[in-house]
Amino acid sequence: MKGDRVEIVIDAGESTRTYEVVATRAGRRVDVTHGRGIVEVTEVTRGGTPVRTARFMAARVLALVEHPAPRGAHADDEKPPQVTAA
Repeated sequence: MKGDRVEIVIDAGESTRTYEVVATRAGRRVDVTHGRGIVEVTEVTRGGTPVRTARFMAARVLALVEHPAPRGAHADDEKPPQVTAA
């Protein structure tokens, strides 16, 4: 959903570099997959079509931080009962 974003920090020799992949439109999400030494971060539409992809060597990835989009309150979400001092 719009607002999903993933930060990727990689080792670039003597320094680090930070990349961000963000879901830019409503209905899109950001998926992370890894395998065979590659970390792949993809912005995907509702139908599953990849819009853009970033690939990194897994050995160089220092951190991968997922920031999900904030969700609204649902009717099922209840606030915990408040305790009052007597």
